[in-house]
Amino acid sequence: MDLFSLPRLGVVVPPENPTAEPEFNYLLGTAMNVYTSRFPVTPGVGLRAMLETYNEVLPALLGSFGALRLDAVVVACSASHYLLGPEGDRAFCDELSERAGCPVRSSTQAILTACEGLGLTRLTLVSPYQPWLTDTSRAFWERAGLTVDEVVLVPAGPGTAGPDAGGAAHFDPYVVTTGTILRHIRERELPADTALLFTGTGMGTLAALAELVRQEPRRTLLTSNLASAWWARRVAGVTDGARHPLLRRLERASVRR
Repeated sequence: MDLFSLPRLGVVVPPENPTAEPEFNYLLGTAMNVYTSRFPVTPGVGLRAMLETYNEVLPALLGSFGALRLDAVVVACSASHYLLGPEGDRAFCDELSERAGCPVRSSTQAILTACEGLGLTRLTLVSPYQPWLTDTSRAFWERAGLTVDEVVLVPAGPGTAGPDAGGAAHFDPYVVTTGTILRHIRERELPADTALLFTGTGMGTLAALAELVRQEPRRTLLTSNLASAWWARRVAGVTDGARHPLLRRLERASVRR
């Protein structure tokens, strides 16, 4: 195998995100080479202002890849693109693609493409975000034409995760554990036919998904990184079968459509 002849994927991630690169590399294996760039650190800035800054600097940040030829770019930050709404997000990604000279998609647009490929119209949202950002996420999917059956909040620390969570629970996607994800899902009686969408590129989900597949092999499972890896393989023209079982499972389901 000629390592440097493989398709190239650029990934843009928040500075503290510990999850995106490992999951992309684990999912894609030897099918693509992954190159990353990180959003700037924004000390002393609130969450919403930080996300707005990410959108402001993203066009220039894509230039940090220089003359590196890329076959596709994923913006691995769902939260900042929720602020744009589905139409604004799509238009922004089209603009970025023109600038970059290759297809650029946010993880949110990759999820929408996956939902279309799978024929999904309903989902249950599994969110590690603060309640206001979870509400923004839900509104994004509903404006995109999807029905959100339920929302499962997954806080990183003690507190209530119900609809009245307010500020009682501590939310941080970067430190949510596999056990926490599974516990909050098991506490809910979810409709058997609802797909689960785990939002956020920073919440590690692969181990939790592997356990959920074992328990409920028929349920559709999507994450920001899984959908993005699926989209990247498609747009880069990777035809070899996916080696990772979760990605292979998603590709098989989309082919059956």
